[in-house]
Amino acid sequence: MLANQCRWRSFNAGCLGLSLTLYFIFVVGFMNMQSANAAAVMSVDLGTEWMKVGVVSPGVPMEIALNRESKRKTPAILAFRDGMRTFGEDAQTIGIREPSAAYGYLLDLLGKTIDNPIVDLYRKRFPYYDIVGDLKRNTVVFKRGDDETFSVEELIAQMLVKAKEFAQESTQQPIAECVLTVPGYFGQAEREALLAAAQLANLKVLQLINDYAAVALNYGVFHRGEINETAQYFLFYDMGAYKTSAAVVSYQLVKDKQTKETNPVVQVLGVGFDRTLGGLEIQLRLRDYLADEFNALKKTKTDVKSSPRALAKLFKEAGRLKNVLSANNDHYAQIENLIEDNDFKLQVTREKLEELCADLWPRATKPLEQALASSNLSLDVINQVILFGGGTRVPRVQETIKALIKQELGKNLNADESATMGAVYKAADLSAGFKVKKFVVKDAVLYPLQVAFERDPGDGAAVKHVKRSLFALMNPYPQKKVITFNKHTDDFEFFVNYGDLERYTPEEVAAIGSLNITRVELKQVKELLEKSKKESVDNKGIKAYFYLDDSGIFRCTGVEYVYDKQKLVEEGDEDSTLAKLGSTISKLFTKDGEKASDNADASKKDQDQEQEEQATGDDGSKSESSKRQASDAEEQAQNKPDESKPETEKNKEKEKNETIKLVTIKTPVVHSTHLQFAPPLSGAAYDSSQVKLQAINKAEEHRVRLESAFNALESHIIEVQQKLDEEQYGSCATDAEKEKLLSECSTLSEWLYEDHENPVPELYEDKLTQLKKLSNVFLARHWEHEERPEAIKALKGMIDGADKFLLTARNLTKDINPDKDVFTQVEIDTLIKVISETNEWVETEKAAQNKLKRNAEVRLTVKDITEKMALLDREVKYLVNKIKIWKPKAKPADKEKTKETEKDGSGDQHGSADKEEPAQAEPPSTDQEHSEEATETPSPDVDDKTPHGEL
Repeated sequence: MLANQCRWRSFNAGCLGLSLTLYFIFVVGFMNMQSANAAAVMSVDLGTEWMKVGVVSPGVPMEIALNRESKRKTPAILAFRDGMRTFGEDAQTIGIREPSAAYGYLLDLLGKTIDNPIVDLYRKRFPYYDIVGDLKRNTVVFKRGDDETFSVEELIAQMLVKAKEFAQESTQQPIAECVLTVPGYFGQAEREALLAAAQLANLKVLQLINDYAAVALNYGVFHRGEINETAQYFLFYDMGAYKTSAAVVSYQLVKDKQTKETNPVVQVLGVGFDRTLGGLEIQLRLRDYLADEFNALKKTKTDVKSSPRALAKLFKEAGRLKNVLSANNDHYAQIENLIEDNDFKLQVTREKLEELCADLWPRATKPLEQALASSNLSLDVINQVILFGGGTRVPRVQETIKALIKQELGKNLNADESATMGAVYKAADLSAGFKVKKFVVKDAVLYPLQVAFERDPGDGAAVKHVKRSLFALMNPYPQKKVITFNKHTDDFEFFVNYGDLERYTPEEVAAIGSLNITRVELKQVKELLEKSKKESVDNKGIKAYFYLDDSGIFRCTGVEYVYDKQKLVEEGDEDSTLAKLGSTISKLFTKDGEKASDNADASKKDQDQEQEEQATGDDGSKSESSKRQASDAEEQAQNKPDESKPETEKNKEKEKNETIKLVTIKTPVVHSTHLQFAPPLSGAAYDSSQVKLQAINKAEEHRVRLESAFNALESHIIEVQQKLDEEQYGSCATDAEKEKLLSECSTLSEWLYEDHENPVPELYEDKLTQLKKLSNVFLARHWEHEERPEAIKALKGMIDGADKFLLTARNLTKDINPDKDVFTQVEIDTLIKVISETNEWVETEKAAQNKLKRNAEVRLTVKDITEKMALLDREVKYLVNKIKIWKPKAKPADKEKTKETEKDGSGDQHGSADKEEPAQAEPPSTDQEHSEEATETPSPDVDDKTPHGEL
C-alpha cells in the first residue's frame, strides 16, 4: 500500500502566449520504469589477485560495478566451508582459518597439465593444497576431503558468475555478454580453457582481449584528439601480482580502404613478459623472511612453515607490509596468536625488503627490453613509458625502469582500472545495443605458428619433412591465411605447431605446455582427384584455410580442392543466375533497358570484386572476372543488336562471340581436426561440471533468500516496537491495536531465535506478511497525516492557477470579444462549477478531518485529493489545448482582398498581418520542450541511441 503512494512536487509551467500566464501544479507519481529492449554488457579484468568489473548500460556509458561492500575491486578468491560458498574478503577470512578451503591465484593454472612447471611452482608457493590430475584431461584438479573436487575451470566460472551478479546489480538489467582480459602470453590451451569457464558461467564472450591491448585502447580513447596521421609510439609497462609485461604500441590515423573512413588505430608492435615476476613473488619473499625470523626466536619447537594456518597469517601480513613499505621506510609486522598462542612482532625496513628481492630487480627491465627488441624500435622514438598494475607502485621497480629509459615515467593511468575500462569499451563496440566511435585495435602474435607435413617425392626417395610459416612473430591479428598443398595425391595429414621460439628461455617454453596445437587429417583425397581429373585443365591444389580471430584463438576453418575447368559461354553472358534474374527484373522497371544495364553492370562489378578478393587471399593472383570489366557505355554498345546487318552476318557474329572461359571450381575436402594440447572442458565432463555448479548456485540462492527473509522479519519487528514508542506514530494506533501489535512482536521475537529444523524462506516471509497486515494500519494512518498537508497545498495551488486562467478565459468568448471567440459560455460555466465544487469540497472535508483523532479512520485521504486534482486538471487542459489550435476567422474584407490577389497573381503575402490584426504569440511547442528536457550532455565518445543507447 505504502509503496504505491505518491510524493508531491510543484512546477511552474511558464507563459502560454496572448499575455496569458498559467501555473500548473501537478503530481509526479513513483513509477518502476524498465528500459525496453535494454541490453547491458560488461567486462571482467580477472587478475590473479583482484577482479574488476566494468559495465555499459543505456544512459550510463562506462563505469566500474561495485561489489557488495561498495568497493571497486574484489579479491579473486572463493572458499567453501560448512556447505557455504563465499567470495572476496569473506573468502580471505576463511582462507586464514582454513587455507585449503580457499582457492586463489588460479588464472595461470588454466589449461595446464599436472606436469607443467607452473603447477610445480604453485605447489611450492602454496603447499597446503592437494592438487591432482584429471583422469581424462590430466589438467589441474583441487581435491579436498574424499568427495570434494574442483577443476580450475569450475572455480573460475564461479568467479565469473559473481562478477555477473555485481554487473547486474549495478545496471539493474540482465547481462549475458562480456569481454574478458587475459595475459598476452596465454596460448591456445589457456584461452580455450577460459572460454569453457565463461560458458559454464552462462556468459557469451564477445572477445578475449590481451590486458596491454585493453590498456592501450583505454589510453587512446581518452587521448583521441592527440592522434594524427604521424605514428606515435608508447610503451606500456605492467607489473601485476603474478607477472610482468611490456608492450610497444603505435597510435595513428589510418584511412580504411573499403569504407573510406579515417579512424584511429592502435597497433601492438612488440611485447615482452616475465610470467613469474610480480607482487606475489615479493610478498612470498617477505612471508618466508618473517617465518624464518619467528623460528629464530625459538618460542616454540614447531616450525611455523609446517602450519598451514600460521603460513596463511604470515602471507596476509606480508601483503600488508609490502604495501606499507611502498610509502614508508620502515614498519612493524604484527601477528597475534601466530602459532600456539605466541604473538609475533618485527620491524622491517624497506632496505631489508629490497635486499630480500635483490635478484628480482634486474628482471624488472627484461620485458621492457624484449618489447623494444621485437618492435625493432629504440627508446629515443618512444613518446612515453606508461605504468599500470599494482606492482609498479614499488619504489625500487620505478627506480630500476627510470635508470634504463632516462626519462620521466607516465603515471597518468589508473593502475587498477585501465584494463577494465578499455575492455568494456570494446564490449560496447562489439555489442549490438551500442554504437561506439571506431577505434581499431590490432594485436600481435607472441608465439609463431607453423604448418608441418610430410611429402613423399616418390622414386623410393626419403620422405621430406616440410615446415611452412603461418603466423610469424608480431604478425597482426585477426588475420586469415591459406596454405596450398599441390604435391599430394592421396590421403595425408598436417600439423599446426608453435614455430620459432628461440627468443624465449627454456623455462618459458616449458610453461607453454604442448607445442603441438592441431592435427588435421584429410580423407578421400585420391577419389576426389580421380573424379575431377576429366574436368580439370589447371590443378590449383588443395587449399587449407586458417583464421586467428580477435581473441587469439586459432582455427582451421576449411579445406578445399581447387581447379579450373573450361566452360563454353557467349560473350556478354552473365556469370550467375542471380545476376540474370536481377537484370531481367530491372528491365521491367526501366525505360528501354538502359537503367537495367547499369544495374546489371554494377551487380557484375560487385561479384567480380568479391571473387578478386577471395582469390587474392588464396594465392595472390586475381580472378579472371576482374579482367573483364568494362565501362557502362561500352557494355551497352556491345549488347545492343545491330538491326542493319543481314541475318546471315548476325549468325556468323554470334558464333564468333562464343568463347571458352576458365571457371574455378572449389570442392570441400573431407577432413577432421584434433586438438594436440590439453583439451578444454567438454562433453560429459562439461555436463557434470554444469550440474555441480547449478547445485551450488541453487544452494547459495536458497541461503541468501533465507537470510534476507530472516533479516527482513527481524528488522520489521524492531521497527514496529520502536515506532509504537514514538508519539507521532503511537498516536495513530488505538490502545487495543497497540496491545495486539506489541504482543505479536514479542511472540514473533521469541519464535525467531528458536532453533528451527530445516527452515525455509517461506516460513519467515509468511510471518512477515501477517505482521505487516497488522502494522500497516497505524503506519498508513501516519503516512496519510504526514502527506495530507502537501497534497492539499498542491490542490490549492491548482485551484489558484485555474482561477487565474479563468479570468482571461472569460474574455475569450463570443459575447465579450467577438474577434476572439475561443471558448463557449458552456465551457466557461463548466470550469467555474468544477473550481467552485472542488474548493468547497476541500474546505468541508478538511474541517471534518481535523475534528477526528489521529488514530481514527481517515476521512480525507490522499487518494481522494488526487482524484479531485485529476478532475480539475482535465478541465483546464481541455481549454488549454483548445486555445493552442484556435485560429482567428478571416474577415469579409480580407476574403475579397485574397480573391483579388489570387486573380492577378500579385499582392503582399503578409498584407493581412500588417492590417488590423495584432501579432499573436504562438504557444510554446510541447515537442520542443520535451526535446530540450531529454537532452543531456554526453560524455566523451558517447551518444544515446534508440533503443539501447550509443556509446
